Amino acid sequence: MELRHLRYFVAVAEEGSLSNAAQRRLNTAQPSLSRQIRDLEAEVGVQLLEREARGVSLTAAGKVFLDHARLALLQVEAAADGARRAAQAVRPTLAIGFMVGLEVTWLPHLLRLIREEAPQIEVRLSSQSSPQLALSLMAGKLDLAFLRPEAQSLGLSYKLLAREPLIAVLPAGHRLAARKKVSAQDLAQEIYVSSSRTSPVLQAVIEEYAASAGIKLKPQYEGENISSAMSLVASAGGVTLVPIYAQNMLTPNVVARALEGVPPKVDLVLGSADANSSPLTERLLARANELIVSVQNQSIIQYAETGNDAGPSSGT
Repeated sequence: MELRHLRYFVAVAEEGSLSNAAQRRLNTAQPSLSRQIRDLEAEVGVQLLEREARGVSLTAAGKVFLDHARLALLQVEAAADGARRAAQAVRPTLAIGFMVGLEVTWLPHLLRLIREEAPQIEVRLSSQSSPQLALSLMAGKLDLAFLRPEAQSLGLSYKLLAREPLIAVLPAGHRLAARKKVSAQDLAQEIYVSSSRTSPVLQAVIEEYAASAGIKLKPQYEGENISSAMSLVASAGGVTLVPIYAQNMLTPNVVARALEGVPPKVDLVLGSADANSSPLTERLLARANELIVSVQNQSIIQYAETGNDAGPSSGT
């Protein structure tokens, strides 16, 4: 099996079409691509794609193979990148990723640990959505990331940092702003703005909350991230649900209110790749409990108790 077989298969699976993959992604002829896919299926020994009139779809075996094919390609990319960096003999760096806004709460405490462990290391930061952070960890582009426990992530382990209660964000002049807490039924009567377009884990928590409360939260507007969702709240006069850390991002024209009853919670984890053999990464992970206590003691954001580790990803 060659790497090109994996690249071809991933392109076809993502495009849902042999012709689109051939033209848009691979710059090859469709008959040649079809032959390569058949060769791959013959080598694997199972059918990976269902050929349909309007394209192709993955079989159950194909879905499993796709996850592993993506991981294999990411690991090859990470190996090449690591070799290039080693050849350049540049100053060692520690790459850390955050969901937008989280660094305000967690970064100062993490930097203290980093300076104690490796005073001379260069720290490189990036802000991405949670699924993008998981992919960057898998590709070896990040050493650590503050993200959600993404299900579609092979070769990653997660340390549970906090269970973040969700809060409602609404315009400062909204009729509900006079209340200390709002109910699910209150939200159901308002223009709803989705804050979870790029966060499937958060979206699942919100959908479960709505279902348990017997309401529907059908978004009339969708933000690319929490920051853009809050901007839409202010301009459209709607409401949104966000994790409590988003209090760090409030602007004067919006306010945050707690939810009545037991609020839904979304897990925040510290992620790392199992293939990452960096001694510094291992030492920082070993001090994660110290990081949690430091944030709980000094942050204005009050998280729920964390309990046990989230543990390794299931690879599903």
